[in-house]
Amino acid sequence: MPLRVELKPGERIIIGQSVITNSDTRTAFLIDGDAPILREKDILTAETANTPVKRIYLCVQMMYLENDIPAYQELYLGFIKELIEAVPSYHEPIGEISKLILSGQLYKALRELRPLIKREEDLLR
Repeated sequence: MPLRVELKPGERIIIGQSVITNSDTRTAFLIDGDAPILREKDILTAETANTPVKRIYLCVQMMYLENDIPAYQELYLGFIKELIEAVPSYHEPIGEISKLILSGQLYKALRELRPLIKREEDLLR
């Protein structure tokens, strides 16, 4: 079943290795296939990944977009070690996220990281 996507004017989306930028009107389209898809609001860059959880998110995002878990595995393990040493209460949710990654459910892992980013922001205030 195709995925229906609506983009606001000027909104960007990544589909596979391509960045698509919407024109100045609202647009809806259907995506049928198996390429990785991320909306602009869910994308982190190296510049915006400025906290431990955001660095983990960016790492998993790259695994997802490039469909290459092994290329980022060592980096990921270093990031989670650093986070769990700093905030031991993250051990359980990071363990669940790691299970998702190992089973190839990278988009779901990204979804599970989003609340941790919010929790981290609250802790840093």
